[in-house]
Amino acid sequence: MDLKEIQNLIKFVAKSGASEVKLETGDVKITIRTGSDEKETIVQQVPMGGQMPQMPAQPQPQQQQQAPAPSQENAQQSSEDQKSAGEDNSNYITVKSPIIGTFYRKPSPDKPTFVEVGDSVKEGDVLCVIEAMKLFNEIESEVSGKIVKVLVDDASPVEFDQPLFLVDPS
Repeated sequence: MDLKEIQNLIKFVAKSGASEVKLETGDVKITIRTGSDEKETIVQQVPMGGQMPQMPAQPQPQQQQQAPAPSQENAQQSSEDQKSAGEDNSNYITVKSPIIGTFYRKPSPDKPTFVEVGDSVKEGDVLCVIEAMKLFNEIESEVSGKIVKVLVDDASPVEFDQPLFLVDPS
């Protein structure tokens, strides 16, 4: 399945009123849960093949524990993020994740990171890669400037539109 098919499936499930849908195709298992009171959709992807060494062992249990009350926790986190971004980082540009996946700062485990705090970047420079469904997508800078802060830990799951980097355009 590609990203568009998954997005269409999420929309279909949300409109249908179903509370949970599980789909297994090939080596990918997708679970989509929607809450009747909440307007939030949770998507979990779990590779079913034997290639789990790059995936951290603890985030999945944490995601399952967070599943019962995601709207409250996410609302608190996003409001805190917005407050801190509004206070300290108003002159910085936030580079956000264009897709859901796993964030990696290096092209491979034995290579150096793409960028470090303090590095100057130009428009089009690769900042990181995000793995989604066994495809590594290079995330390029949309602005020129200096990396001020890396907001995500290496090998962590990221959501769509999640802030990844702060860039000082001056």
